[in-house]
Amino acid sequence: MSIELALQKFPKDIRLKNDFKCRSRPLRKDDEKVFHEFFLSVPERERMFIKHRVIDPEIIRDWCFNIDLGHKLPLLALDSSDGKIIATATLHQQLGGWKRHIGRISVLVHPQYRGRGLAKVMVSEVVDIARNVGLEKVEAEFIGEQEAAIKMFAMLGFSNLLLLEDYVKDMQATSHDYVLMGLDLTTDEEYAGASG
Repeated sequence: MSIELALQKFPKDIRLKNDFKCRSRPLRKDDEKVFHEFFLSVPERERMFIKHRVIDPEIIRDWCFNIDLGHKLPLLALDSSDGKIIATATLHQQLGGWKRHIGRISVLVHPQYRGRGLAKVMVSEVVDIARNVGLEKVEAEFIGEQEAAIKMFAMLGFSNLLLLEDYVKDMQATSHDYVLMGLDLTTDEEYAGASG
């Protein structure tokens, strides 16, 4: 299935715990300002674990104006009451090479909106897209201290693939353990091209 076909179900309304309502959809060019505001509103301590300097407006501008959903698909969650971005989950794909069958997932939920099941919903949506576009596996990377995120991914079926002690450094050059988790996807035979 093509990425365009997989995205036809968006925008999608989501109802979470305590009847909280939000809407998910892919990133658009006109999201630049609110996407940057989202990252600025995340506490600095948490931004240190993000691989990119998301406080730099040029990075956000590049992401919004050079959208390639086949390579990097950012899915946003927006608060239905005010349209503010409250979470993002991204499916990263390599379109060639020896990891072309593996997607990488990242997710970030604003602290004010945690505890409602939003991260689980967002990751599940991205896993579903990965499965529908024919990926065979997805992986997720963590800093060892991200215990809640690691636990949530484990609840979704991800298993530990690798743990390297003091392997990565945050934006303050502090060393942390690196954790790699993975999930095998059961690809629908229709999309995998298998004969049956």
